[in-house]
Amino acid sequence: MGSNYKTILAAVDGSKEAKQAFEKAINLALKDQAKLVISYVIDNRTTGTIEHYDRTYAEQTERYGFELLEQYKSEALEQGVTDVKTDLGYGSPKVRIPKEVAEKHKVDLIIAGATGVNAVERFLIGSVSESIARRATCDVMIVRN
Repeated sequence: MGSNYKTILAAVDGSKEAKQAFEKAINLALKDQAKLVISYVIDNRTTGTIEHYDRTYAEQTERYGFELLEQYKSEALEQGVTDVKTDLGYGSPKVRIPKEVAEKHKVDLIIAGATGVNAVERFLIGSVSESIARRATCDVMIVRN
């Protein structure tokens, strides 16, 4: 790891693991004087069916994502990261983060928490962090607690 990262993407979802990944992203962004992109993806495969019956659920999910990103952004700025962007989107986090978000912001490192899905779910669909690592064209760091 001789070369410095220019743009670091922290994938957050409100979990403890994602918070640790975000803190690692801040440290690296400060060390490398990198731009920090904080991404929250609303998985509309799960919200879509509920939204059909309850519009307020979708609005709450969106507001939660927006507030989480704003909170993380101000935290990063307070700690001295000078260039911080947020990215709130819909879709499958497994695809959207390594493809759309990473490419849009020309990211050279994605940092994600090791997700806490149960063993059965992991066996069937794989964790989000594993999928990001498989699909990404840049470096990926998976932070474990």
